[in-house]
Amino acid sequence: MPEEPAGLVDRMEHHQLALYLAAIAAGGLLGWVAPSATPGIEQAISPVLGTLLFVTFLQVPAAELLRSLRAGRFLAATLVVNFVVVPLVVAAMFFFLPDDQAVRIGVLLVLLTPCVDYVIVFSRLAGGASHRLLAATPLLLLAQLLLLPVFLYLFMGSELADIVQIKPFVEAFAFLIAVPLTLAWSMQAWAARKPSGQKVSAATSTTTVPLMAATLFTVVASQVPKVSDSLGDVVAVIPYYVAFLVLMPFAGLGVARLFGLAASATRAIVFTGATRNSLVVLPLALALPDPLAIAAAVVVTQTLVEVLGMVAYVHLVPRLVPTTRTTVTP
Repeated sequence: MPEEPAGLVDRMEHHQLALYLAAIAAGGLLGWVAPSATPGIEQAISPVLGTLLFVTFLQVPAAELLRSLRAGRFLAATLVVNFVVVPLVVAAMFFFLPDDQAVRIGVLLVLLTPCVDYVIVFSRLAGGASHRLLAATPLLLLAQLLLLPVFLYLFMGSELADIVQIKPFVEAFAFLIAVPLTLAWSMQAWAARKPSGQKVSAATSTTTVPLMAATLFTVVASQVPKVSDSLGDVVAVIPYYVAFLVLMPFAGLGVARLFGLAASATRAIVFTGATRNSLVVLPLALALPDPLAIAAAVVVTQTLVEVLGMVAYVHLVPRLVPTTRTTVTP
Protein backbone atom coordinates (compact mmCIF):
# COMPACT_ATOMS: atom_id res chain seq x y z
CA MET A 1 0.00 0.00 0.00
CA PRO A 2 1.58 3.35 -1.09
CA GLU A 3 2.63 5.77 1.61
CA GLU A 4 0.60 8.91 2.19
CA PRO A 5 2.59 11.98 1.03
CA ALA A 6 4.11 13.76 4.01
CA GLY A 7 4.25 17.45 3.11
CA LEU A 8 1.26 19.75 2.64
CA VAL A 9 2.09 20.38 -1.02
CA ASP A 10 2.52 16.66 -1.67
CA ARG A 11 -0.80 15.93 0.02
CA MET A 12 -2.57 18.53 -2.11
CA GLU A 13 -1.04 17.06 -5.26
CA HIS A 14 -2.05 13.56 -4.18
CA HIS A 15 -5.65 14.55 -3.45
CA GLN A 16 -6.05 17.29 -6.05
CA LEU A 17 -9.04 15.81 -7.88
CA ALA A 18 -10.93 15.50 -4.58
CA LEU A 19 -10.03 19.12 -3.84
CA TYR A 20 -11.34 20.23 -7.23
CA LEU A 21 -14.64 18.42 -6.72
CA ALA A 22 -14.94 19.98 -3.27
CA ALA A 23 -14.28 23.42 -4.77
CA ILE A 24 -16.99 22.88 -7.39
CA ALA A 25 -19.46 21.74 -4.74
CA ALA A 26 -18.62 24.65 -2.42
CA GLY A 27 -18.93 27.14 -5.27
CA GLY A 28 -22.28 25.72 -6.30
CA LEU A 29 -23.55 25.88 -2.72
CA LEU A 30 -22.45 29.49 -2.27
CA GLY A 31 -23.99 30.54 -5.56
CA TRP A 32 -27.22 28.83 -4.59
CA VAL A 33 -27.62 30.21 -1.06
CA ALA A 34 -26.08 33.68 -1.60
CA PRO A 35 -26.83 34.80 -5.17
CA SER A 36 -26.42 38.45 -4.19
CA ALA A 37 -22.69 37.81 -3.67
CA THR A 38 -22.10 36.49 -7.16
CA PRO A 39 -21.52 39.80 -9.02
CA GLY A 40 -18.53 40.51 -6.80
CA ILE A 41 -17.26 36.96 -7.14
CA GLU A 42 -17.54 37.20 -10.93
CA GLN A 43 -15.08 40.10 -10.92
CA ALA A 44 -12.48 37.73 -9.46
CA ILE A 45 -12.60 35.23 -12.33
CA SER A 46 -10.03 36.91 -14.59
CA PRO A 47 -7.51 37.73 -11.80
CA VAL A 48 -7.67 34.21 -10.38
CA LEU A 49 -7.46 32.60 -13.80
CA GLY A 50 -4.59 34.88 -14.84
CA THR A 51 -2.69 33.98 -11.67
CA LEU A 52 -3.24 30.28 -12.33
CA LEU A 53 -1.87 30.66 -15.85
CA PHE A 54 1.13 32.63 -14.57
CA VAL A 55 2.04 29.75 -12.25
CA THR A 56 1.44 27.26 -15.07
CA PHE A 57 3.66 29.22 -17.48
CA LEU A 58 6.31 29.51 -14.76
CA GLN A 59 6.78 25.74 -14.70
CA VAL A 60 7.68 25.57 -18.39
CA PRO A 61 11.04 27.16 -19.38
CA ALA A 62 10.85 29.82 -22.07
CA ALA A 63 13.26 27.89 -24.30
CA GLU A 64 10.99 24.84 -24.18
CA LEU A 65 8.00 26.96 -25.16
CA LEU A 66 9.89 28.35 -28.14
CA ARG A 67 10.97 24.84 -29.19
CA SER A 68 7.34 23.72 -29.00
CA LEU A 69 6.39 26.32 -31.60
CA ARG A 70 8.52 24.38 -34.06
CA ALA A 71 6.49 21.20 -33.50
CA GLY A 72 4.68 21.63 -36.80
CA ARG A 73 2.67 18.41 -36.78
CA PHE A 74 1.37 19.04 -33.26
CA LEU A 75 0.27 22.57 -34.15
CA ALA A 76 -1.34 21.31 -37.35
CA ALA A 77 -3.21 18.62 -35.40
CA THR A 78 -4.34 21.27 -32.89
CA LEU A 79 -5.77 23.44 -35.65
CA VAL A 80 -7.42 20.53 -37.45
CA VAL A 81 -9.15 19.14 -34.37
CA ASN A 82 -10.42 22.57 -33.27
CA PHE A 83 -11.31 24.23 -36.55
CA VAL A 84 -12.19 21.32 -38.83
CA VAL A 85 -13.35 18.40 -36.68
CA VAL A 86 -15.16 20.39 -33.96
CA PRO A 87 -17.23 22.44 -36.45
CA LEU A 88 -18.24 19.21 -38.19
CA VAL A 89 -19.32 17.69 -34.85
CA VAL A 90 -21.26 20.86 -34.01
CA ALA A 91 -22.88 20.84 -37.46
CA ALA A 92 -24.01 17.26 -36.91
CA MET A 93 -25.86 18.21 -33.71
CA PHE A 94 -26.94 21.71 -34.73
CA PHE A 95 -30.29 20.84 -36.28
CA PHE A 96 -31.24 18.74 -33.25
CA LEU A 97 -30.81 21.71 -30.92
CA PRO A 98 -33.88 23.52 -29.53
CA ASP A 99 -35.37 25.97 -32.03
CA ASP A 100 -34.79 28.95 -29.76
CA GLN A 101 -32.34 31.27 -31.55
CA ALA A 102 -30.70 32.43 -28.31
CA VAL A 103 -30.06 28.85 -27.20
CA ARG A 104 -28.52 27.98 -30.53
CA ILE A 105 -26.20 30.96 -30.61
CA GLY A 106 -25.10 30.26 -27.03
CA VAL A 107 -24.17 26.70 -28.00
CA LEU A 108 -22.32 27.90 -31.10
CA LEU A 109 -20.39 30.59 -29.23
CA VAL A 110 -19.04 28.16 -26.68
CA LEU A 111 -18.52 24.98 -28.70
CA LEU A 112 -16.77 26.64 -31.65
CA THR A 113 -14.06 28.29 -29.53
CA PRO A 114 -11.20 26.18 -28.08
CA CYS A 115 -10.05 26.73 -24.50
CA VAL A 116 -6.80 28.60 -23.87
CA ASP A 117 -6.61 28.50 -20.09
CA TYR A 118 -7.41 25.61 -17.74
CA VAL A 119 -7.07 23.06 -20.55
CA ILE A 120 -3.33 23.35 -19.86
CA VAL A 121 -3.75 22.36 -16.22
CA PHE A 122 -6.05 19.41 -16.87
CA SER A 123 -3.91 18.18 -19.77
CA ARG A 124 -0.84 18.22 -17.52
CA LEU A 125 -2.70 16.27 -14.83
CA ALA A 126 -3.43 13.55 -17.39
CA GLY A 127 0.17 13.37 -18.62
CA GLY A 128 -0.48 15.42 -21.76
CA ALA A 129 2.08 17.62 -23.48
CA SER A 130 0.83 20.75 -21.74
CA HIS A 131 3.94 22.73 -22.70
CA ARG A 132 2.94 22.36 -26.34
CA LEU A 133 -0.57 23.57 -25.58
CA LEU A 134 1.02 26.54 -23.83
CA ALA A 135 2.95 27.37 -26.97
CA ALA A 136 -0.20 26.99 -29.07
CA THR A 137 -2.44 29.28 -26.98
CA PRO A 138 -1.72 32.55 -28.85
CA LEU A 139 -2.32 30.82 -32.18
CA LEU A 140 -5.56 29.26 -30.92
CA LEU A 141 -6.88 32.57 -29.65
CA LEU A 142 -6.02 34.39 -32.88
CA ALA A 143 -7.55 31.64 -35.03
CA GLN A 144 -10.84 31.62 -33.13
CA LEU A 145 -10.99 35.41 -33.27
CA LEU A 146 -10.78 35.23 -37.06
CA LEU A 147 -12.93 32.16 -37.62
CA LEU A 148 -15.79 32.58 -35.12
CA PRO A 149 -17.58 35.24 -37.25
CA VAL A 150 -17.20 32.95 -40.27
CA PHE A 151 -18.68 29.98 -38.40
CA LEU A 152 -21.56 32.06 -37.03
CA TYR A 153 -22.32 33.29 -40.53
CA LEU A 154 -22.37 29.72 -41.88
CA PHE A 155 -24.61 28.45 -39.10
CA MET A 156 -26.87 31.44 -38.39
CA GLY A 157 -26.54 33.96 -41.23
CA SER A 158 -24.96 37.39 -41.53
CA GLU A 159 -27.19 39.18 -39.00
CA LEU A 160 -25.94 37.22 -35.98
CA ALA A 161 -22.36 36.94 -37.23
CA ASP A 162 -22.09 40.72 -36.75
CA ILE A 163 -22.45 40.41 -32.94
CA VAL A 164 -18.88 39.20 -32.47
CA GLN A 165 -16.59 41.98 -31.30
CA ILE A 166 -12.83 41.92 -31.02
CA LYS A 167 -12.54 43.57 -27.60
CA PRO A 168 -13.18 40.50 -25.35
CA PHE A 169 -10.62 38.48 -27.29
CA VAL A 170 -7.99 41.24 -27.15
CA GLU A 171 -8.57 41.58 -23.40
CA ALA A 172 -8.34 37.82 -22.94
CA PHE A 173 -5.09 37.68 -24.89
CA ALA A 174 -3.60 40.52 -22.86
CA PHE A 175 -4.68 39.50 -19.36
CA LEU A 176 -4.78 35.72 -19.65
CA ILE A 177 -1.80 35.09 -21.94
CA ALA A 178 0.53 38.04 -22.60
CA VAL A 179 0.77 39.41 -19.04
CA PRO A 180 1.07 36.03 -17.24
CA LEU A 181 3.59 34.78 -19.80
CA THR A 182 5.72 37.93 -19.53
CA LEU A 183 5.69 37.76 -15.73
CA ALA A 184 6.58 34.07 -15.80
CA TRP A 185 9.52 34.63 -18.14
CA SER A 186 10.70 37.54 -15.99
CA MET A 187 10.66 35.36 -12.89
CA GLN A 188 12.49 32.58 -14.74
CA ALA A 189 15.21 35.08 -15.69
CA TRP A 190 15.42 36.24 -12.06
CA ALA A 191 15.67 32.64 -10.85
CA ALA A 192 18.47 31.96 -13.35
CA ARG A 193 20.53 34.84 -11.91
CA LYS A 194 19.74 34.97 -8.20
CA PRO A 195 19.23 32.36 -5.44
CA SER A 196 16.42 34.53 -4.07
CA GLY A 197 14.69 34.24 -7.45
CA GLN A 198 15.05 30.46 -7.32
CA LYS A 199 13.40 30.34 -3.90
CA VAL A 200 10.50 32.59 -4.92
CA SER A 201 9.98 30.68 -8.17
CA ALA A 202 10.01 27.32 -6.40
CA ALA A 203 7.55 28.52 -3.75
CA THR A 204 5.25 30.03 -6.39
CA SER A 205 5.21 26.80 -8.39
CA THR A 206 3.72 24.91 -5.42
CA THR A 207 0.48 26.93 -5.60
CA THR A 208 -0.97 25.28 -8.72
CA VAL A 209 -3.47 23.05 -6.91
CA PRO A 210 -4.98 25.71 -4.60
CA LEU A 211 -5.15 28.16 -7.51
CA MET A 212 -6.93 25.60 -9.69
CA ALA A 213 -9.39 24.94 -6.84
CA ALA A 214 -9.91 28.69 -6.39
CA THR A 215 -10.58 29.11 -10.10
CA LEU A 216 -13.19 26.37 -10.15
CA PHE A 217 -14.82 27.71 -6.98
CA THR A 218 -14.97 31.26 -8.37
CA VAL A 219 -16.38 30.27 -11.76
CA VAL A 220 -19.05 27.99 -10.34
CA ALA A 221 -20.07 30.30 -7.48
CA SER A 222 -20.47 33.27 -9.80
CA GLN A 223 -22.45 31.45 -12.49
CA VAL A 224 -24.85 29.12 -10.66
CA PRO A 225 -27.55 31.80 -10.13
CA LYS A 226 -27.57 32.60 -13.85
CA VAL A 227 -28.09 28.98 -14.71
CA SER A 228 -30.87 28.49 -12.14
CA ASP A 229 -32.74 31.53 -13.49
CA SER A 230 -33.04 29.87 -16.92
CA LEU A 231 -33.21 26.26 -15.79
CA GLY A 232 -35.66 25.03 -18.40
CA ASP A 233 -33.59 26.36 -21.29
CA VAL A 234 -30.24 25.16 -20.02
CA VAL A 235 -31.39 21.66 -19.12
CA ALA A 236 -32.29 21.16 -22.77
CA VAL A 237 -28.68 21.70 -23.91
CA ILE A 238 -26.93 19.57 -21.28
CA PRO A 239 -27.26 16.33 -23.32
CA TYR A 240 -25.51 18.01 -26.24
CA TYR A 241 -22.63 19.15 -24.07
CA VAL A 242 -22.32 15.66 -22.61
CA ALA A 243 -22.42 14.12 -26.09
CA PHE A 244 -19.68 16.51 -27.19
CA LEU A 245 -17.47 15.42 -24.28
CA VAL A 246 -18.12 11.76 -25.11
CA LEU A 247 -17.37 12.11 -28.82
CA MET A 248 -14.33 14.38 -28.80
CA PRO A 249 -11.78 12.02 -27.17
CA PHE A 250 -12.23 9.61 -30.05
CA ALA A 251 -12.16 12.41 -32.60
CA GLY A 252 -9.00 13.83 -31.03
CA LEU A 253 -7.40 10.39 -30.94
CA GLY A 254 -8.15 9.94 -34.64
CA VAL A 255 -6.56 13.28 -35.55
CA ALA A 256 -3.50 12.55 -33.43
CA ARG A 257 -3.05 9.17 -35.13
CA LEU A 258 -3.40 10.85 -38.53
CA PHE A 259 -0.48 13.11 -37.64
CA GLY A 260 1.53 10.31 -35.96
CA LEU A 261 1.83 11.97 -32.55
CA ALA A 262 3.33 10.47 -29.42
CA ALA A 263 1.15 9.53 -26.46
CA SER A 264 1.67 12.72 -24.44
CA ALA A 265 0.97 14.90 -27.49
CA THR A 266 -2.09 12.78 -28.31
CA ARG A 267 -3.50 13.36 -24.82
CA ALA A 268 -3.01 17.09 -25.29
CA ILE A 269 -4.89 16.95 -28.61
CA VAL A 270 -7.76 15.13 -26.91
CA PHE A 271 -7.98 17.83 -24.26
CA THR A 272 -7.75 20.79 -26.63
CA GLY A 273 -10.48 19.32 -28.82
CA ALA A 274 -12.82 18.76 -25.90
CA THR A 275 -12.36 21.88 -23.75
CA ARG A 276 -14.07 25.10 -24.80
CA ASN A 277 -13.41 28.80 -24.25
CA SER A 278 -16.48 29.63 -22.16
CA LEU A 279 -14.74 32.20 -19.93
CA VAL A 280 -13.69 34.28 -22.94
CA VAL A 281 -16.94 34.06 -24.91
CA LEU A 282 -19.14 34.72 -21.86
CA PRO A 283 -18.70 38.52 -22.26
CA LEU A 284 -19.87 38.13 -25.87
CA ALA A 285 -23.01 36.35 -24.70
CA LEU A 286 -23.63 38.91 -21.96
CA ALA A 287 -23.38 41.72 -24.53
CA LEU A 288 -26.18 40.29 -26.69
CA PRO A 289 -29.48 42.20 -26.90
CA ASP A 290 -32.25 41.30 -24.44
CA PRO A 291 -34.10 38.87 -26.77
CA LEU A 292 -30.92 36.74 -26.83
CA ALA A 293 -30.08 37.04 -23.12
CA ILE A 294 -30.56 33.31 -22.50
CA ALA A 295 -27.40 32.66 -24.52
CA ALA A 296 -25.28 33.64 -21.51
CA ALA A 297 -26.91 30.98 -19.32
CA VAL A 298 -26.36 28.44 -22.12
CA VAL A 299 -22.64 29.32 -22.18
CA VAL A 300 -22.38 29.10 -18.39
CA THR A 301 -24.04 25.69 -18.38
CA GLN A 302 -21.29 24.40 -20.65
CA THR A 303 -18.73 25.55 -18.07
CA LEU A 304 -20.42 23.58 -15.30
CA VAL A 305 -20.72 20.45 -17.44
CA GLU A 306 -17.15 20.75 -18.68
CA VAL A 307 -15.39 21.13 -15.34
CA LEU A 308 -17.04 17.91 -14.17
CA GLY A 309 -16.15 16.28 -17.46
CA MET A 310 -12.51 17.30 -17.10
CA VAL A 311 -12.28 15.54 -13.75
CA ALA A 312 -13.41 12.37 -15.53
CA TYR A 313 -11.01 13.03 -18.42
CA VAL A 314 -8.02 13.16 -16.07
CA HIS A 315 -8.78 9.54 -15.12
CA LEU A 316 -9.99 8.22 -18.46
CA VAL A 317 -7.73 9.81 -21.10
CA PRO A 318 -4.55 8.05 -19.86
CA ARG A 319 -6.43 4.76 -20.27
CA LEU A 320 -7.62 5.72 -23.75
CA VAL A 321 -4.09 6.82 -24.71
CA PRO A 322 -1.59 4.63 -22.81
CA THR A 323 2.05 5.61 -22.90
CA THR A 324 2.95 2.29 -24.50
CA ARG A 325 1.12 3.21 -27.69
CA THR A 326 3.57 3.20 -30.59
CA THR A 327 3.70 6.54 -32.38
CA VAL A 328 6.14 8.86 -34.06
CA THR A 329 7.39 11.65 -31.81
CA PRO A 330 6.70 15.06 -33.40
